[in-house]
Amino acid sequence: MEEASSPLRASAPPQLRFGKIDDLASRVSAALDGARKRLFALQHDEGYWCGELEADTTLESDYILLHALLGTGNPERFEKAARYILEHQNEDGGWGIYAGGPSNISASVKAYFGLKLAGHTAEHPALTRARKKILEMGGVPKVNTFTKIYLCFFGQYDYDAVPAIPPEIVLFPKWFWFNIYEISSWSRAILVPLSIAYAKKPFKKIPDEMGVEELFVDGRDQANMHLPWASKWISWRNFFLCLDRLTHWFERVHIRPLRSIALKQAEKWMLERFEMSDGLGAIFPAVMNSIIALRCLGRSVDDPQFIRAMDELEKLGIEEGNTFRVQPSKSPVWDTAYALFGLGECGVPANDPRMMKGADWVLQKQVRNPGDWKVKNKNGQPGGWYFEFNNEFYPDVDDSAMVCLGLSRVEHPNGRYQRESVQRAIDWILSMQCRNGGWASFDKDNDRMVFEHIPFADHNAMLDPPTVDITGRILEMLATYGYDRHHPAVKRAIKFIGEEQEADGSWFGRWGVNYIYGTMQVLRGLESMGVDHHEPYIQQAAEWLRMVQNVDGGWGETCGSYDDPNTKGVGPSTPSQTAWAVMGLLAANDTRSDCVAQGIAYLLRTQKKDGSWDEPHYTGTGFPRVFYLNYHMYRQYFPLIALTTYAKVMAGNGLTRAASF
Repeated sequence: MEEASSPLRASAPPQLRFGKIDDLASRVSAALDGARKRLFALQHDEGYWCGELEADTTLESDYILLHALLGTGNPERFEKAARYILEHQNEDGGWGIYAGGPSNISASVKAYFGLKLAGHTAEHPALTRARKKILEMGGVPKVNTFTKIYLCFFGQYDYDAVPAIPPEIVLFPKWFWFNIYEISSWSRAILVPLSIAYAKKPFKKIPDEMGVEELFVDGRDQANMHLPWASKWISWRNFFLCLDRLTHWFERVHIRPLRSIALKQAEKWMLERFEMSDGLGAIFPAVMNSIIALRCLGRSVDDPQFIRAMDELEKLGIEEGNTFRVQPSKSPVWDTAYALFGLGECGVPANDPRMMKGADWVLQKQVRNPGDWKVKNKNGQPGGWYFEFNNEFYPDVDDSAMVCLGLSRVEHPNGRYQRESVQRAIDWILSMQCRNGGWASFDKDNDRMVFEHIPFADHNAMLDPPTVDITGRILEMLATYGYDRHHPAVKRAIKFIGEEQEADGSWFGRWGVNYIYGTMQVLRGLESMGVDHHEPYIQQAAEWLRMVQNVDGGWGETCGSYDDPNTKGVGPSTPSQTAWAVMGLLAANDTRSDCVAQGIAYLLRTQKKDGSWDEPHYTGTGFPRVFYLNYHMYRQYFPLIALTTYAKVMAGNGLTRAASF
């Protein structure tokens, strides 16, 4: 049966035909068998899983920019990266930050500049179209702070007009109202090296024809490149803009008594976090900025630290055919934890050698040293897991909980080792609970919302507040290991979740797109803790999921719902989001509805012969409204988990209704 091409929403539930339950069971069983085989085929010899992490073209643009700045570029690779950028240009001439998304000013200016640095001229048809769209969107002054600073490196923007990022911020004591530990871990890793570059103000002269003068509406000389004041004079934005202007004035008159001390401290902070890590923060922007910072500090391209950082950055590249693309990071711990959980759920024996090999690999990645999280969690002891291959300073609560869930489906040969590792992780997770009862990702109580008004905070991820999606996962994990809803931490978490529910019954998804993800995570967490399915707020959430089902039986939601909540739950159906919705409904005890049956039908119908699914759409979230991700493994293990959950319910309830396939 072909997928429907009519509007996304159905006015009535799709018609079902009644069939033998054995027929449906056999279809689900066959799909599970194919998905299980496919997932095992993706396991690496060392025991882990790691799918590609796809992002927008700003990474390829930044890659070209970095090597052009350093004079280390490979022309052939530049051209391959440029070809990849051109392949992702929107019809209107700009570039989006997720597949099918509208053109974004920062991504478009970066792509335009990257293409010019790679040798394309302004007369190139793609650049002509891009230039028209960029000017329609307001031109260069509308890009974000990071893009402006990168343009400054090439003399394409004024250092005096960008928000100041003085390295002196690293000198603020930890008890001070504002210090680097009051901002998110990723912002910390990105901004500290960028503050070094801001202080040193590097400049690389390029030919005029490579510049972006033509991207200023009415010309660069007429452009107002400073950030505008807020209309309300007494506001946090204007307060921070006043501080910014004052900082720039001190720069101009050379009143910087602590600058040399600050630069040394920033360098020390940065180099310390190179250790036991896939580069600073193990994420592309931080690694890139650290490379620039090292050169600004006078280190040569032959310096061991520079070589090491550059090697980590190059590892993120994927050269395929005549194109080159860059991953923002790698996700082996996350993917391995989910693969173990999904395979264990669908019946793979806990002592299967492949499962034990995966468990052994992930157990070796447990953090045993204090990291930045220790600043705001003085009593907690190390025990978490990180996302990447190596990132000792930055374990995160979400990965740690998911690893515990994955390990719960495996019997490691050294049972005591496994139990002690899991208990260390649970103790660490409990110590990371925030004051309002929820859990954040990397830090505890990192929620001073006022700092979102700092001028250089326009990457929309300055803070790391508690979120319901992470909190829901932790509830599921704690229940798996015997904690119940009467535990003080669990009671506080459930209260937090209740307070965060949207008026329509859904929950916001910080780390997955978006309300479908958040709602699923919460419902699974509440179900695992034995919260009564009949609670009105649970049934309201289930009804919301049913209301946003697409006519083809699947569910979808675009990254645009972060910009416009009116579009929540609206988008083309995807395997991962359909799986989330089915998992959410089943967690709410909706075991017999047409919606669930049609969701299963969608997953069965769209599965490929090799047991996998296709998913071009982005369903992962980096920074809401700024940066999104396409986890290539999501399309594999989430449908597997959803089908398994349905199969168990079907076997337990003796369903007598089958969807038409």
